Amino acid sequence: MRFPNQRLAQLFDILQNETLPQNELARRFAVSTRTVRTDITVLNEMLADHGARLILNRSEGYQLNILDPVRYEQLLQTSPGQRRVPRTSVERVHYLLTRFLTSAFSLKLEDLADEWFISRATLQSDMAEVREWLNRYNLAIETKPRYGMKLFGCEVAIRTCLTDLLYQIAQESSESPLLNVEALKSGMLITLQPLLHQCFSRFNIRMTDEAELYLRLYCAVAVRRISEGYPLSDFNAEDGDDDVRDAARHIINLMRPITGKAIAPPEEAWLRLNIAARRIQDIAPSAINADDADSLVDYILSYINTHYNFHLQNDPQLRADLLTHIKTMITRVRYQINIPNPLLSNIKQHYPMAYDVTLAAVSSWGKYTPYVISENEIGFLVLHIGVGLERHYNVGYQRHPKALLVCDTGNSTVRMIQAMLLRKYPQIVVKNNVSLREYEEMSVIDEDFVISTARLSEKDKPVVVMSPFPTDYQLEQIGKLVLVDRTKPYMLEKFFDQHHFRIINEPVNQSQLFRLLCDQLEQEGFVDTEFYPSVEEREAIVSTMLGEGIALPHALGLLAKKTVVFTVLAPQGIAWGEETAYVIFLLAISKTEYEEAMAIYDLFVTFMRERAMTRLRESTDFASFKTVAMDCLSRL
Repeated sequence: MRFPNQRLAQLFDILQNETLPQNELARRFAVSTRTVRTDITVLNEMLADHGARLILNRSEGYQLNILDPVRYEQLLQTSPGQRRVPRTSVERVHYLLTRFLTSAFSLKLEDLADEWFISRATLQSDMAEVREWLNRYNLAIETKPRYGMKLFGCEVAIRTCLTDLLYQIAQESSESPLLNVEALKSGMLITLQPLLHQCFSRFNIRMTDEAELYLRLYCAVAVRRISEGYPLSDFNAEDGDDDVRDAARHIINLMRPITGKAIAPPEEAWLRLNIAARRIQDIAPSAINADDADSLVDYILSYINTHYNFHLQNDPQLRADLLTHIKTMITRVRYQINIPNPLLSNIKQHYPMAYDVTLAAVSSWGKYTPYVISENEIGFLVLHIGVGLERHYNVGYQRHPKALLVCDTGNSTVRMIQAMLLRKYPQIVVKNNVSLREYEEMSVIDEDFVISTARLSEKDKPVVVMSPFPTDYQLEQIGKLVLVDRTKPYMLEKFFDQHHFRIINEPVNQSQLFRLLCDQLEQEGFVDTEFYPSVEEREAIVSTMLGEGIALPHALGLLAKKTVVFTVLAPQGIAWGEETAYVIFLLAISKTEYEEAMAIYDLFVTFMRERAMTRLRESTDFASFKTVAMDCLSRL
């Protein structure tokens, strides 16, 4: 049954599954109720020969009434209407990719446009994204006049591209027709699910649910390609361990009767490689014997110690975690197998310091190896390094509130008050205790606030009166001062200043900006000559764009003599890779202040979470910039 327009196809598709009133149908299709009634009439004329009719139930709406189940079932089995029509641009791209990746013949956009009830021009605009997607796998579409368009590329790339596409679709909707009708043989995923699960259990191979789903999709793709006469050829891989080899052989034996064809050794080798790349290794370090993995772990931990002063070499848990991940990672990078990392953007934005430490170490190692480690893989390593840093270092530096204690009643009372304060607020720091007379003689109070047993004249810091046996109200007043976040404002005061603040309105590129800022820092003695090339090198690895128009350029390692942040506002924007930066913070961090200065990253993350870029960019001088920044920090 062929529908004369797309709306009728969609209307029939909807009413097969639910009963809807004409007002709701009119709203969904943005037409009048009269048009809905006309469409229903046309559909009923088309359904008359297929044993079904749409009837109006006054209390509920239009519903499908099946008069002849046999004829209606034949309609569903033979009608191309069973294949849903793609309605959005994203769906059309997915459908086009699937058609090109599975078709044995050339395709014409005119035919697809007629089938999907859209214009050829619409499909032509979608083809740009299709070609971009295929290009990632070195696949190309060639066009021949009068014949149409056909996909060309190696079989491994075709299968990888199709499996990656279906994996993404499966994450969004497991009921998509692309999984069950268009790309794979009907019911194949359901058939393979228990077979693969039992196989992995039998051969003691641990898999995440996502990894098992990916392998199931790959096997379903392989079944279709092999049965249609597109086997893998000329591929070899290392045997791997016995469990992986036996599991791959077992799965191939299961697939052979399903395909109805002989399966060549390269098929088993590629499957074996995919299993090895996605299995979960045992955590015990003694079970891992990979020289490459050991050397990479040693290199990463040694680099972090040398360049960032974080000594993590003696952490057995971190070493074990890194080894379990890196062994399978090396298999993936050796054969260019990519696995998605859905947390990558969150990792970069919320753990920027751990990300930079790991990226610098891995990039340095990459100079001595032919392997290319993707951002997705680096993101997984960041999680392990980040946990190791939290375990051993105060990477989440916090400036504890400092209080001046004023008391004239003797040491015993002072000790009692100090003990009570620390019991109630363990983060408070009471470094100094003075008498009332000494307090009155002081011109400046360095601490954040004053706690006194008697009423005082307030100087430049707030004063809280506290009796030796404080009331709940007095403790509450102290708590209001203790629990204020002083870390980020402290960072703002200590590492940002008027002298290292610029507003740039004229056109400038990244390199010119880096040279301008680094030259000033070098002249002032904050950095050496090696700082500028290191900033350029770091930017060349991966963009330092944090997000929301905020960029954080910096060197590889702690190369500054003294920590400072150079702030640049660019109202016109500066091209930053494929994005545009409007607020730039050049970080120069020294080894002597590294642990404290690492909390600077939290300040930038706060700006991004508060979507403060526009307000910061519109600042006219350092004072107004600082006001906006403090306002963002005070809202947390």
